[in-house]
Amino acid sequence: MEIPKKVHFIGICGKGMAGLAIILREKGFVVSGSDEGFYDPLYSYLVEQKINFIDGYKKENIPNDVSLIIIGKHAKLVTQTNEEVAAAYEMGVPVKSFPEVIDDLTKETDNTVVAGSFGKSSCTAFLVWVLLYAKKDPSYFVGALPYNFKNTAHQGKDKEFILEGDEYPSSNTDATSKFLYYNPKTVLLTSCEHDHINVFPTPADYLQPFEKLTNLLKDDDLLIKNLNGANIEEVTKNVIAKQVTYSLSDEKANYYAGDISYGEKTAFDLYNNGNKLCTLETNQLGSYMVENIVGCSALLLEKKLVSIEQLQKACELFLGVAGRMDKKENTSSVLVYEAFGSSQSKLASSFEALKLHFPNKKIIALFEPHTFSWRNKNALSWYTHTFDDAKHVLVFEPPSHGANNDQLSLDEIVSKIRENHSSVFPFHNSNEGLEILKTIVEKDDIILLVTSGDLGGIIPQVPKMVEELFRNL
Repeated sequence: MEIPKKVHFIGICGKGMAGLAIILREKGFVVSGSDEGFYDPLYSYLVEQKINFIDGYKKENIPNDVSLIIIGKHAKLVTQTNEEVAAAYEMGVPVKSFPEVIDDLTKETDNTVVAGSFGKSSCTAFLVWVLLYAKKDPSYFVGALPYNFKNTAHQGKDKEFILEGDEYPSSNTDATSKFLYYNPKTVLLTSCEHDHINVFPTPADYLQPFEKLTNLLKDDDLLIKNLNGANIEEVTKNVIAKQVTYSLSDEKANYYAGDISYGEKTAFDLYNNGNKLCTLETNQLGSYMVENIVGCSALLLEKKLVSIEQLQKACELFLGVAGRMDKKENTSSVLVYEAFGSSQSKLASSFEALKLHFPNKKIIALFEPHTFSWRNKNALSWYTHTFDDAKHVLVFEPPSHGANNDQLSLDEIVSKIRENHSSVFPFHNSNEGLEILKTIVEKDDIILLVTSGDLGGIIPQVPKMVEELFRNL
């Protein structure tokens, strides 16, 4: 009997790291890990998956007989200040980043990389779900928790490997964008709108890795690109692979949507080069989700991975991913949605979706400026009109990790929003936020929870509060 090899993750509660831990366990490794400052949904997900990890970093966390150590990207994971990271490099065993291990896993598979400044998690989850519905067994990595299938990651038996591609640096010692390690044969590119300004100070800095990614495609590979996506033409100008375009409704694209009817279930016709292929239905909100589904459909049909009938049924049953316009179940007349607000465009699309589907409801936004982009003083102008569609705005204090002299304070953010908005409230903890909410929320309002963090733990408490105050009888 072969003794399983041991792999240890430092920073295991990252989305990619948690998924990789599951895949390596599926491959027979004994997995351990450590992290600190973790929060749901990843914390509960790892517990549910029975992945063992330790709270806090110390050199004793690493098993003496470890075979491989994988270190995450968090700012605290550096040898100078983290004794566990320092010990890892002193042990004489292989030390790799998350994307370097993905490189090893994707040498012989047919890899689809979903990339772009928005829509990555939803598109990746949709692609995986349609394949699973069609009784296929792909490998996959999804950067959020999907509702249609159990795990964020899986090593399948089929040749297809669907990966959410991240342009962020691979590690604290390797500035290579993660997705450049993923050996792409197909790329779905949604948009290239300047983001992560702490890492990519200029638009040119941001676009460079996307150009490198698409240029990795060979002449017999495939690029599916959003015809109207920001900067996509610029980053794909030298691509030699076959290119297929998609759009929300631009008939110049190879694939586009027509006769869109928005509602509790949104229906639209899918067209390919002017020919109607079918009608698709979805319960996902927003025009951007229709656009995402069109792009995913283009990929699935161009590669002949599923039938149109399988696509139709799977689309109707798609439930989305956690935190991406995710409706929190409750029995209240007040609706609660959670959105991923890592950039201005993502937050704007969330407001657009709610106004499109619920034009007569008033919106209360609870917002956490969690990413470096939102916290940077150069982004102060983002706050000028972003919240114009909200009746009230509650702003949670920015996190302190990675803060520098360019960090905006809570007072600066609130003051900027107040220049164009009369009802803005700062809050510092979940209890304070709930108390403010109780005084302003009214029957039939919508509460939008916007963060790429955990909003101080208030997310699960808000649905419970409105159920008590506005329960539908």
